[in-house]
Amino acid sequence: MTDRPNTPLLDKVRRPADLKHLSDHDLRKLADELRAEMIWTVSQTGGHFGAGLGVVEMTVALHHVFDTPRDKLIWDVSHQCYPHKILTGRREQMLSIRQKDGLSGFTKRSESPYDPFGAAHSSTSISAALGFAVARDLGGDCETGHGDAIAVIGDGAMSGGMAFEAMNNAGHLGKRLIVILNDNEMSIAPPTGAMSSYLSRLYAGAPFQEFKAAAKGAVSLLPEPFQEGARRAKELLKSATVGGTLFEELGFSYVGPIDGHDMESLLSVLRTVKVRADGPILIHSITKKGKGYAEHRADRGHATAKFDIATGEQKKAPSNAPSYTKVFAQSLIAEAEDDPKVVAVTAAMPDGTGLDLFAEQFPSRCFDVGIAEQHAVTFAAGMAAGGLKPFAAIYSTFLQRGYDQVVHDVAIQRLPVRFAIDRAGLVGADGCTHAGSFDIAYLSNLPGFVVMAAADEAELRHMVRTALEIEDRPSAFRFPRGEGVGVDLPERGTALEIGKGRMISDGSRVALLNFGTRLKEVQEAAEALAQKGITPTIADARFAKPLDEEMILQLARHHEALITVEEGAVGGFGSHVAQLLAERGLFDTGLKYRSMVLPDIFIDQASPRDMYAVAGMNAEDIEAKVLQTLGVEVLSQRA
Repeated sequence: MTDRPNTPLLDKVRRPADLKHLSDHDLRKLADELRAEMIWTVSQTGGHFGAGLGVVEMTVALHHVFDTPRDKLIWDVSHQCYPHKILTGRREQMLSIRQKDGLSGFTKRSESPYDPFGAAHSSTSISAALGFAVARDLGGDCETGHGDAIAVIGDGAMSGGMAFEAMNNAGHLGKRLIVILNDNEMSIAPPTGAMSSYLSRLYAGAPFQEFKAAAKGAVSLLPEPFQEGARRAKELLKSATVGGTLFEELGFSYVGPIDGHDMESLLSVLRTVKVRADGPILIHSITKKGKGYAEHRADRGHATAKFDIATGEQKKAPSNAPSYTKVFAQSLIAEAEDDPKVVAVTAAMPDGTGLDLFAEQFPSRCFDVGIAEQHAVTFAAGMAAGGLKPFAAIYSTFLQRGYDQVVHDVAIQRLPVRFAIDRAGLVGADGCTHAGSFDIAYLSNLPGFVVMAAADEAELRHMVRTALEIEDRPSAFRFPRGEGVGVDLPERGTALEIGKGRMISDGSRVALLNFGTRLKEVQEAAEALAQKGITPTIADARFAKPLDEEMILQLARHHEALITVEEGAVGGFGSHVAQLLAERGLFDTGLKYRSMVLPDIFIDQASPRDMYAVAGMNAEDIEAKVLQTLGVEVLSQRA
């Protein structure tokens, strides 16, 4: 079962133009081969899985009917783009996906002309496609030319407010624009909210055969002799819902729902739309996430490690320590057991943030708001103002989407929302789109905010407790993806003194001031330096705001050099330390100060260690920074 599948038709496809000459029958066979190829590929590499399996037929039909890359095909989030990549000249590179120097797991403009718009965050495709449509109509320059703009967006992504902002604008402009709603009743987790219920009502209570007939009708898009019967069928379906569709109210012609795995339906609708559409149109396609392999799994195979095709067993390395995410979840559950005011909020990531475990214990106190980070932040702010103790568990990279709300609805009002920031630092295979690079900087500059970073899993447990006890202002604690370092875990966390760091070890000449989980690398660097006759002092800041000014000034006054280390971009912890040292005149006395931060580039996917090597933040890099700061000639004199 591990052998590569036999794919005679797919073997002839080097680019989408090769699909133009295939019959409808051959296109159905090609879809079967493409699905088999994708299953085999991801079994070898791991990666996003379920979403791609769900759009195999859609991908084949789109590339057959439309003329990519002249026609711009934009995948929302784009973790469903693996079949697209296979058909657009990247099949032989697929075994490198999400690896160092390999293909991105998402669409990427620099990777292929068939990727007109990079993605990896949700709900952006309609805005981008509308931008392409306007560029087309106003004579914009594009190397691949201008044709149709097609956005493929999932029902989960449609819960993001940005999608509706774009549809509202598109309906107003009236540009020819094609939006395909890929409705699989699921994004990463089961969908939540009124939008999901609305879509369900659109196709509840009638068999697919009727929908298929109505879809083929497409009403105004069909030749006149067929319009009346199709119009009656569509009106019958509409009357069974709410007398019209939300999409039509926004100015879109609506076609569907259609069976997104029925090649005949897809080709019929897409061909008709291509010929007849003269304004914005939405095609509602019903699919199964994980189709053909993982549709019966709870997550429909959203993402997976390498796996055995026959058994489905994933080939994960054994865990030596609990993950930070699990430690956070268990710590929050323990606090919630004692305090009924503790509530939790996530934005469509209950599994990723560990709140699925919290929800099992406290279903009425856990809120998944869907892909809606802006709402999540203000919702949590409202709960805080109402006397609850909300923890908003949001990935660093996704919290960026709610930054205005963090400023205006939380920070200015000094509301005690506790932000549990998962995926801090560099995250590995998901690359720069999911890296938690900026939260230290964008939170530490907000007045009154408490900003913490856990150096290990025990510290994380203490920071959960610390955040719970902060009731007069907002707070945040950050932690990375992956396993902890294996320290002993206390049964319960103990609240830390706000703005107080801790001394790890005493040394001389150079002080290493850590913020976050580089502490292990700092300690390894110190061991290597000890072999060279240098014994650094090591301190863990714990807080980027407020700073432990007393500890920092002591380190600066009693060492030749002070080096800060953090897993974040410039403008964060090290910048605040530099501001303190400058204001207190420490630079006037000859202190050598260096700040190790993430470099001013977006780092492509690789293993976390390889990514940190690019960033220059592994133990050997810290060791080199110490030697460079002290000076080789000084070192040789003391040898």
